[in-house]
Amino acid sequence: MAEEEGPPVELRQRKKPKSSEKESAKEERINDIPIPERAPKYVLFQRFAKIFIGCLAAVTSGMMYALYLSAYHERKFWFSNRQELEREITFQGDSAIYYSYYKDMLKAPSFERGVYELTHNNKTVSLKTINAVQQMSLYPELIASVLYQATGSNEIIEPVYFYIGIVFGLQGIYVTALFVTSWLMSGTWLAGMLTVAWFIINRVDTTRIEYSIPLRENWALPYFACQVAALTGYLKSNLNTYGERFCYLLMSASTYTFMMMWEYSHYLLFLQAISLFLLDIFSLKQSDKVYEVYKIYVFSLFLGYLLQFENPALLVSPLLSLVAALMLAKCLQLNVKKGSFVAKIIKMINFYLVCTLTITLNIIMKMFVPHKENGHMLKFLEVKFGLNMTKNFTMNWLLCQESLQAPSQDFFLRLTQSSLLPFYILVLIICLLSMLQVIFRRINGKSLKETVTLEDGRIGERPEIIYHVIHTILLGSLAMVIEGLKYIWIPYVCMLAAFGVCSPELWMTLFKWLRLRTVHPILLFFPRLMTELMELQEFYDPDTVELMTWIKRQAPVAAVFAGSPQLMGAIKLCTGWMVTSLPLYNDDDLLKRNENIYQIYSKRSAEDIYKILTSYKANYLIVEDAICNEVGTMRGCRVKDLLDIANGHMVCEEGDKLTYSKYGRFCHEVKINYSPYVNYFTRVYWNRSYFVYKINTVISFQS
Repeated sequence: MAEEEGPPVELRQRKKPKSSEKESAKEERINDIPIPERAPKYVLFQRFAKIFIGCLAAVTSGMMYALYLSAYHERKFWFSNRQELEREITFQGDSAIYYSYYKDMLKAPSFERGVYELTHNNKTVSLKTINAVQQMSLYPELIASVLYQATGSNEIIEPVYFYIGIVFGLQGIYVTALFVTSWLMSGTWLAGMLTVAWFIINRVDTTRIEYSIPLRENWALPYFACQVAALTGYLKSNLNTYGERFCYLLMSASTYTFMMMWEYSHYLLFLQAISLFLLDIFSLKQSDKVYEVYKIYVFSLFLGYLLQFENPALLVSPLLSLVAALMLAKCLQLNVKKGSFVAKIIKMINFYLVCTLTITLNIIMKMFVPHKENGHMLKFLEVKFGLNMTKNFTMNWLLCQESLQAPSQDFFLRLTQSSLLPFYILVLIICLLSMLQVIFRRINGKSLKETVTLEDGRIGERPEIIYHVIHTILLGSLAMVIEGLKYIWIPYVCMLAAFGVCSPELWMTLFKWLRLRTVHPILLFFPRLMTELMELQEFYDPDTVELMTWIKRQAPVAAVFAGSPQLMGAIKLCTGWMVTSLPLYNDDDLLKRNENIYQIYSKRSAEDIYKILTSYKANYLIVEDAICNEVGTMRGCRVKDLLDIANGHMVCEEGDKLTYSKYGRFCHEVKINYSPYVNYFTRVYWNRSYFVYKINTVISFQS
């Protein structure tokens, strides 16, 4: 009985003190009223402060990097203390061509007249009228010239400073976009700071801005970085409607701008489309978003086709074929009930279906659309991967370029010394294993969680992470074959490694595997940049300055010059005189011209060289001592060796037939001034590096 009466007694005792009830009721009312009002404000303020500081850090990083590039460029070339001619010779090779057209636009009486002269240009290459805007993607120069004149900058700043200032500013945007991408992935702006630090430390492998400012990639890649940042935000699962719309608009604008700035942009977007296709296979959530991105590709391609003078390269591009195949494959799955046996079968054969459709559509497009879609590139790839052999000078010359060879040991050593490569490999392995774990869960029929928390340690379920892992693997695979592609790959290596180092979710994934509870990884990294700014450097090339000065003072205005394509680019920029060839490799006719003009360094007769030069209406020939007497570490890659192989004057492989030439090397023989060379060529100028010969119009033979 006592046990039964116990509880009621206890209850009566609790009800007894009325004052305590009132106090507790008061406390409940106090707790109910203030906390719900103050907590959201505090959270909002904290979130706003975090975003504000992060944005400030991102913008500051970009501005500081742009100022750093400007200061470094000034210290390297003493740019402000040089005359205009000395400044211009710092633009070498194809960079000189791009800047020369910017100068032409500023000299034109009107913008319309300037555009017309560029699209019907017959003052650059002899016997050839070219659409320079389409062929060389001169939209950056058109925009820069308009901005220079529209903003009244001609009264404040010199054209060259305005031009390089825009490029340096774009590099600042590039760094800011990488900062934001890493921030979006990791959730902390400290990852962005680390991305910028690694980007600058590995500057030799992340950008070519120091050596070739006007290159198309320096104008285009910042827009691609903005597109990747927008795509990263767009793919996030927890994005609100307004953020999604903003990311979509930014992605659309940057995709189209990127396509207009660089003629090879659609190849890079093709790799991105492959990454999104694989993401669609591995992830169930983002299918609709992925197909919205495909629509952006189609819109950009067709708008680019119309505004790039109906450029057929965009219609026959693999990007358009892939996107069309993906759309068709999507239509085939629309009427199939999800989860059914047929749907699973179609999902299994989807990859094969898309690949087959892509190849088929591309072949059909090339059959019906007249194009010259970089046939030399396909031949180069065949030779590069050992599918074909050639003695062609141009192909072998391209293969010998350092940027088109496989990466050297120094490349990997530099990345390891900066600690970038070890962290990147670690982050990549963790993300890849987590992705595989997710795929096996799906194969076993386990459903994915709607929201992934930090404690789950499942970083491989996040769609933006899957995309970046696939994309960086594709870019890295190509960079392992062609070193020049490292300038596209390494910036994203910096971003992915920094994201992993600063991401609690990634470390939680690893610690869950290792059955550890809490570890706080801290990385402190301080780049030493002031040392470079303190070093005094000087660009000193008096021989080239003397040559350009002589041409401007002594050569007739209608003269046409012949020589190496790299030198011809400098002559076009610094003097404005017409040339026979250009350092451009996207046109078959220009490639053939380059090969023919390079014969001045081969073992050919004076008559043969004379016929080649006069066929291009050349009046002057410039022989460069550096090429004629070239001593390279790779003997088979010297220009004269490649010419001898192409002409059969050197054995390349066992079993080749050797054709002995009865003539000496032209560039040596012409310097001696004896018959028959003096009958065809008269030396009119020389210095330590260059020998200029006038090509005789009337031949007087001497004994």
